[in-house]
Amino acid sequence: MELVLCGVRVVDGTGGPSYRADVGLAGGRIAAIRRAGERSLAGGTTLDGDGLALSPGFIDMHAHSDLALLRDPAHEAKAAQGVTLEVLGQDGLSYAPVDDATLDRVRGAVAGWNGGGPGDDSVDFDWRTVGEYLDRLDRGFGGRGIAVNAAYLVPQGTVRAHAVGWEDRPASAAELDRMRRLVAEGLEQGAVGLSSGLTYTPGMYADDAELTELCRVVARYGGYYCPHHRSYGAGALRAYEEMVALTRAAGCALHLAHATLNFGVNRGRAPELLALLDEALAAGADITLDSYPYTPGCTTLAALLPGWAGAGGPDAVLARLRDGATAERVRVALEETGSDGCHGVPVEWDTIEISGVTDPALGSHVGRTVRESAAARGESPWTTARRLLIADRLGTTILQHVGHEENVRAVMRHPAHTGGSDGILQGAKPHPRAHGTFPHYLGRYARELGVLTLEGAVARLTGRPAARLRLPDRGLVREGYRADLVLFDPETVAAGATFAAPRTLPVGIPHVLIDGRFVVRDGRRTDVLAGRAVRRTPWPGRPRP
Repeated sequence: MELVLCGVRVVDGTGGPSYRADVGLAGGRIAAIRRAGERSLAGGTTLDGDGLALSPGFIDMHAHSDLALLRDPAHEAKAAQGVTLEVLGQDGLSYAPVDDATLDRVRGAVAGWNGGGPGDDSVDFDWRTVGEYLDRLDRGFGGRGIAVNAAYLVPQGTVRAHAVGWEDRPASAAELDRMRRLVAEGLEQGAVGLSSGLTYTPGMYADDAELTELCRVVARYGGYYCPHHRSYGAGALRAYEEMVALTRAAGCALHLAHATLNFGVNRGRAPELLALLDEALAAGADITLDSYPYTPGCTTLAALLPGWAGAGGPDAVLARLRDGATAERVRVALEETGSDGCHGVPVEWDTIEISGVTDPALGSHVGRTVRESAAARGESPWTTARRLLIADRLGTTILQHVGHEENVRAVMRHPAHTGGSDGILQGAKPHPRAHGTFPHYLGRYARELGVLTLEGAVARLTGRPAARLRLPDRGLVREGYRADLVLFDPETVAAGATFAAPRTLPVGIPHVLIDGRFVVRDGRRTDVLAGRAVRRTPWPGRPRP
C-alpha cells in the first residue's frame, strides 16, 4: 500500500450501512479494504481516520465550470467541497462543437454564466470540436491537468446555432441531418450525453420532433439527455411530461436538470411531479434527476426575456432593447403576459436580485433586487432592467427568489435523485450553491434536519451519479475502483457559503483525493492537478444500428 486510511467510517456510495475499516490505496486505486477485526494493512504512509467518514468523491451532475477549470488551477469552489468530477456543457450552451462565428456568439450569450465574453482573454479558445475541448482539459496548465475531473454534454443550443443559426424557425432536413452528425461526433469523441436549455435561445426554437431525432442519436451511443426543460413555472408539469414522452419515444435515458417546481403557482406541487416520474419508471423508463439544496435559482437577467427577443443572437437582442417600441413589447411580455424566458409567469421584480455584472462600473446594482435598484434611481423596475441589460451587454447575473422548501425536500427524497450544484461562479455575489451544495446536503439536510440519512445523502452524491454516467470504476468505495475519495467529519461538515458570504469555503472536509493524490490535505488546497477529462464509456461497446 502507498497510503492506508486507518479506522475510517466507510460510507461506500451504495446507500447501505456504513462500517469501520482500513482502506489501502496503491497506483491511484483502492487496493484493499479491511473491515474492523480483519488483519491490518501495511503501508508506507498512514493517515489516522478516527472520527472521519470516507466516501467516494462527490460528482456534481450540473456544473458551469466550463472555463473556470481552465482559468483557475486551484478551483477551490469545488475541490474544497469534495467534488472530484463535474459534468459540464449544461443547459444547451457551451463552447463545443463550434465554428468561429458560433463561438463568438456563444461566448457573448453565456458570459454571465462563465465569463469568457468578448474581450476576455483569460482563456485561449484553441479548440472547436468536443474532442479538442476534452483534450484541452487534459492539457490544462502546462500539461499538468486540471483541479478536478470533468465530463461533458453536447450542448443542443450550440449545435443548433452551428447548424441552423439563431433564427426562430424549424430546421430544414439538411440542417437536422447536420445536427445529428454533430451530436454523434461529440459522443464519439467522448461526450456522455446531450443537454438542452429550452428557455434559452437558440435551443428553445427546437420542436419536439427535432429533439426526439437528436435523442435517438444519443440513445444509440448509450448516453443520456439532460434538459433544462421549457418551464419551471406556469407550465412546469406539462414541460416535464414533454421530456418524459419524447425520450421514451426516442428510447433515450433522461436526466432532468435542476428538477424542481418554482414560483407561486407550484407551491407544494412536487408530489405531482414525483407521481409522474414514478409512473414512467414503473413503465420501464430510464429517468434520473438532479437538484441543489436551496430555494432560490440563478441565471442571467437576459434569460428572462421572451424567446422572440433572442432571435438572431446577442447583438440582435441589444438592438431590440435599444428600440423604444420593441422594448415596450418586451416589457409587456415580462410584466403582463409572462414571457417564456420567465417560465410563463409575470416577473416580480422584488424577487430578482442582481448578483453580478461584467462591467465593474455597474457594481452598485449588485446585492439589490431590481425593484430596490430602481427605487434608488427613481425609475421603474423595467427601466432599470433595460438600462442594465444594455450597459452590461446581457452579462448580468441574477438570483431568483422563487422556490419552495417543501418542493426542495420532496424532490431530494426521491430514489432517482442525485446532487447537482448548478454553480455559477461569476459575479460579485454569486449563489452560495457554487461553493456549498455538497456539504449543505451532508450537514443541513442529513445531520440537522434528517431529511436524508448520511448513507442516503452520500449515495445521491456519488454512486447514483456514477451509475447515470456509466462509469465502471468510480462512485463507490470498492476494491479496484479509482481512489477519488473524500474524508469528512459527519459531526461538523457544513457549508460555509451563505447568501451574504457566498464564497466562504466549507468546514469539516479535511481531505480530498483524486487518483490517490491529495488535492486537499488538512483542509488546505494542495498544488496537485489530478483532474482529467472523463470520456464516455462505450456502451455496450459500440453504437447500436
